[in-house]
This record gives sequence, C-alpha cells and structure tokens, in this order.
Amino acid sequence: MLVIALARALADRVMLLDLTLGRKGLLGYLKALGGSNIVKVIPDNGKLKVICGSNTSLIADSEWIGEKTPLTLCDVRVSPKNSVKPNVGGSELADALARVLPFTAKDDEARPVLACVNFVAKDGKLTLVGADGFRLALIALDCDGEGQALINRDDLRGIVSALKVAKRARVSFEPGGETIGGYSLIIDTELIRYKWASVNADYPDYEKLIPTEFNTFASFDTVEAIKAVNSLKALSDNPKAYPIDLTIDSGMVVMANPDDKGQAELVADTDGKGFVRIDGQYLGQVLRACGGMVDFKLVNASSPMLFTSDGYQVVVMPMMTDKANEQQKAEAKAKAEQPHPTTAWGEAEKRA
Repeated sequence: MLVIALARALADRVMLLDLTLGRKGLLGYLKALGGSNIVKVIPDNGKLKVICGSNTSLIADSEWIGEKTPLTLCDVRVSPKNSVKPNVGGSELADALARVLPFTAKDDEARPVLACVNFVAKDGKLTLVGADGFRLALIALDCDGEGQALINRDDLRGIVSALKVAKRARVSFEPGGETIGGYSLIIDTELIRYKWASVNADYPDYEKLIPTEFNTFASFDTVEAIKAVNSLKALSDNPKAYPIDLTIDSGMVVMANPDDKGQAELVADTDGKGFVRIDGQYLGQVLRACGGMVDFKLVNASSPMLFTSDGYQVVVMPMMTDKANEQQKAEAKAKAEQPHPTTAWGEAEKRA
C-alpha cells in the first residue's frame, strides 16, 4: 500500500512520519526490498526504521534529497486507520479540473495570475475558474467548506490522473499560503494528502465578465460541431489560426470560413438571429470541453459569447469584423439618441 501511495504522489519530496524524504529514492528502495509483501515503518530516534522480512534499515531525515530536488512536497499516510470523510467526488473533481486547466494562460509572464486555477469554496459550492484573457471557464461542484486559493497550473500537473483512481476525496483550506490571511489548498485522498500554498495575487472579478443578457440562443450537438470545425480547419491556410463565422437563424447554425472557401450547417434549436466571428482553435477546444449538447448564447457580434453545458460555462471573446464594428457603432448611436429620463420628464412638464 505504501508503494502504491508513493507511486501516486506528485511531489518530489514526501512527508512520512514527520520526516522529509526524496520520493523517488524511497520508492526505489521499497521496490528493491525482498522477503515479504509487508513493510513496517516506524519512527526511531529521529530516523525512519523500515522492516521488511529479514531487511532492516534506518533512514535519516532528508535522505535522497539533493540540491536539485524540486521543492514540491506531499504528506503520505501509511496507517490503514487514517480515513477521509469525502465532501466531493474524486472523479467529479478530476473532470472539473480537466475542463478548467486548458483555459489557463501558458507562458504569460506579464499576467502570472492567469496561469492559476482559482478555487473558491462558499455557500456549499466549490467553484473552479480558469482564464487566459480571451476565454474564461468555470464549473461549480457541491462541496462543504469555505476558502479561496490560487494554484499555478504547473503545480497541478498529474493531479487529474491521481484523482481518477482515488476512492475518496476531500477538499479543504487551511490558513497559510504566501499572503497574510491567505489559504493553502488541501486535497485529501485515502492514501495521499496533496497541499499547495496559494499564489500571492488577486484574481480578477470573474463574475462580472460573464454575460447575463442575450439576444440569440442556439442548442446543438458538439460531436457534429467538432466535425464541422475540423473540416473548415482543413480548408484554412493556417491550421493554427483560422477564424470561423457563426450565423444563427431559423433552426440552423452555419459555420463558414471568412474567405468563403467552405461552410457547414448544423441543425439546432434556435431563438433569435445572430452573427459572430470566433477563433476556430478556441471554438474546437470549447466544444471538446463541453461535450454532448451545448447551449450557445450571444449578445451581439462584438460582445463576449457564452457556452454552457450541465453547469459548465465558458466565455469567449469574439474576433472583430467590419460587420461587428458597424453593429457596435449603430448601437452606440441609438443609445446616444435615446432621450435621458430627466430630459423627457422636463419636456413633458413644459408641454403641460
């Protein structure tokens, strides 16, 4: 069981009975032991005593840790009496992280906070948020507790796979992290406690970035939509940067290349008419993350669009076009021409 726990651990340093050891070295040593499948591990005068069959060893603190050993740490439980009271499904948390991580920023030194996943627990919900400045993804899970932590995407590498095989999971927060009054994020499984200190930064007010009023709605199958995106990608001159025009009208969603090289039509449940241009690579990633049926909501060609699927939400910024600019100018002009309420009341009083 200890070997399994060490194999699942993500950190390069492990806390075992209050001693810090190099994970790879300890794992290699335990695998090399012979004579019995049962390993007894006990503290002994500041060292770790390991007994397996006819083998006995005393392992000192910081064994198998060198100057180049990364400063990543986890706590490994070796007693079967330790139990975890779950407050979230392990597979659900793994799926949520897998759907948020792709939308965090990579290699953006100017905005390091966007390289983090924002964990927010309040009101019986655990909300995970990821954004890169052009897209924002969030999903909420039922979960007890309160707290908030920003964890860098690189520090979460491998946790999705580990959670998928965990039988129980619990998310909690404890005071600490890199800021006064900050928190550390803790994910407990039946074998391993994962702990990350929150990054010292303020996350953007993401709730204000999610549109709430729309003029156009469409619901369609992501499987067919992904096929359409792939066909238009094959026609584009640059498969890494290819815009796609979306037109919604009369029970159809039409995807087309801006240069009229090709188009694909999808049957959809629609309400209202709309047009918007979106980055094709972004669209493909969003559709794959949503899966199944997706609800698409649009304000206009120049405002953020919203994709939703079973509580999962992704906001995507549009690509500007001449049509979008004209629409934006027309809306601004119409708004400017609307009489101010005070002026209207004043004119009414004069007429009276």
